[in-house]
Amino acid sequence: MTLTKSKKQELLENLKSMFGGSSASVASDYSGLKTVDMTELRKDLKGRGMNFVVTKNTLVKKALQDLNLNIDDTILDKPVAFAFGEDEVEVCKALNDFAKSHEGFEVLGGIINSEQADSGKVKSLALLPGREELQGRLVGILAAPSYGLVNVLHANIRGLVSVLRQYKDKV
Repeated sequence: MTLTKSKKQELLENLKSMFGGSSASVASDYSGLKTVDMTELRKDLKGRGMNFVVTKNTLVKKALQDLNLNIDDTILDKPVAFAFGEDEVEVCKALNDFAKSHEGFEVLGGIINSEQADSGKVKSLALLPGREELQGRLVGILAAPSYGLVNVLHANIRGLVSVLRQYKDKV
């Protein structure tokens, strides 16, 4: 299917907005996937607030050139799809998990925070805990001293109540 010049320009503008507006743009080789698997991946990513786009590599090259972003040229030598998202770790984790369960899918690399990233960096980011999990841990760390203080203060009261109960039972 050939695209008209206006359609190509529209696709190019959409790509530029996605590359420019996302903190993570991860490329993957989808050539070994079935249509059902692609649909499953799209739905999963959309449910997590991410986009998954299959487009022509020439348009990707043009969009990246216009935005002054770099990506490894060998990535764009095969058919690729890009996942776009705001949380770098979540995008990497979602694609890495999908690649583990589907043999025909391979994460190739991409752009993380406007910097070129190879597949190794993407896989290492996938091993990190997500933003929400880190925020939860931080809240736990910050709240731990106050919980400790409350427990210490309650221990004295519990001890007093225990002594009074034993005295009551004795009398």
